[in-house]
Amino acid sequence: MGGYPQQSYGGYGQNPAAAAGGYGGGYGGYAPPPQQPPVNPEIQNIFRNIDKDNTGRINNRELQQALINGRGDHFSDTACNLMISMFDRNKTGTVDIYDFEKLYNYINQWLHVFKNFDRDASGHIEENELTQALTQMGFRFSPQFIQYLIAKNDPINRKEISVDQFIVTCIQIQRFTDAFRVRDTEQKGIITIGFEDFLGIALSMCS
Repeated sequence: MGGYPQQSYGGYGQNPAAAAGGYGGGYGGYAPPPQQPPVNPEIQNIFRNIDKDNTGRINNRELQQALINGRGDHFSDTACNLMISMFDRNKTGTVDIYDFEKLYNYINQWLHVFKNFDRDASGHIEENELTQALTQMGFRFSPQFIQYLIAKNDPINRKEISVDQFIVTCIQIQRFTDAFRVRDTEQKGIITIGFEDFLGIALSMCS
């Protein structure tokens, strides 16, 4: 079986965060532009705690140290790099307080989705739970492909994936889906693609 969803789920594949806010306290001596409303005080405090070097920006390593998955491990480099890049407006490899507010909301939405399918509250998702999650998102994948997705993220054969692996997997699937849909002009679920076009898609997913 194959196919791709006709619509996204719960903000999936788009920016689910609220509009960017401003850092009302003037973090690190920076005065926010007057048009920016203040960021939620709770998010300001979280930002301060994560911004260990007090630069007013959060990088991949700082974000990684702040995020723990259900196994008690820090989020992977891949997950943190991916999420930073999604909200890094200036392409510096970091996010400021305005970008962080959107990133924070985005992560919390993914955590909510993950918990909905982690039925046994184990802190990870197994094959049947991942199948349910992707099916509800609109994807129709074979059991063999679901097993491949888990094995790809499960080098020590625990047959499960953590929340950071789940986020990366779903975002990558959605990005490939969007690229496929653009080329599937007849909506048949089948495309013919040139080698360079294929490489361009694949390499863009790694950035």
